[in-house]
Amino acid sequence: MTKQTVNIAIVGTGVIGAGWAAHFLARGFAVTATDPADGAESRLRDWIDNCWPVVERLGLADGASRDNLTFTPDVHAAVRHADFIQESGPERLDIKHSLIASIEAGARADAIIASSSSGLAISEIQAGARHPERIVLGHPFNPSHIIPLVEVGGGNLTSPENIARTMAFYASTGKKVIRINKEVKGHIANRLQVALWQEAISLVQRGVASVADIDAAISYGPGLRWALLGPFLNLHASGGPGGITLLLQHLGPAQREWARDLGTYPETDDYIESIAQGVDAELQSYDFPEMLHQRDQLLIQLLEAKRTLSQLP
Repeated sequence: MTKQTVNIAIVGTGVIGAGWAAHFLARGFAVTATDPADGAESRLRDWIDNCWPVVERLGLADGASRDNLTFTPDVHAAVRHADFIQESGPERLDIKHSLIASIEAGARADAIIASSSSGLAISEIQAGARHPERIVLGHPFNPSHIIPLVEVGGGNLTSPENIARTMAFYASTGKKVIRINKEVKGHIANRLQVALWQEAISLVQRGVASVADIDAAISYGPGLRWALLGPFLNLHASGGPGGITLLLQHLGPAQREWARDLGTYPETDDYIESIAQGVDAELQSYDFPEMLHQRDQLLIQLLEAKRTLSQLP
């Protein structure tokens, strides 16, 4: 698939769907978006207008324009001529099934349907579909018009050819694509996030540290390194000449002891109030919308820096 031959349909225009729309528009595609909610078109166009300076800085492809966006509340009309359909509906299996049924009623049989699902298994989403072989996972990360990562995987009935087509297509649009070889709840990156959140919540509940200090521990500590090399390559670097083998042999006993002391994810929602209070306290001195704007600018600077360093993965 090439830009000249691919028609893009976006089904669902919340934060993730809007991010996908901005990304594909910035890469020069014609995009047709659909969402049944009242005011969805105006919210989408306003959102894209607001984020357009960001995608401009990341670099626009030839022919990229916000004018290439078409909106219709009719799902069938949105997907009728689509080659690639990005579904970004609510994270509920019954809604996904309803959306897939509506999409398939209007789409060509060979059009790929990529779900942005953050945790549902594609095998569950494709159950009952007319053409389950073309339903794949295409899970981005918010803000999806900035962060390159996309997780791609298939379900029990997805064809390997369509997984390969999807990965190649995303890569051609500038995304960093990783392959999920085996379905697990939450995919890959979300599971890694939850593992960290689990211990972060536990440390607050146990009175070890405040919400603000735990945020600082990551954003001014290992988070800086993880953004560049990831956990395994950082371990390898920490091992000196002996690399990751020496480090794991050296730290293994201590890490096993620490792991046995890790907290568990709370089984009830009682923890939410204390965590929310901690976040409110942390934000007292900040303008949060401006903080997010500055975050996006720093993300772009980091991505620009990584592009110039050929030895960073």
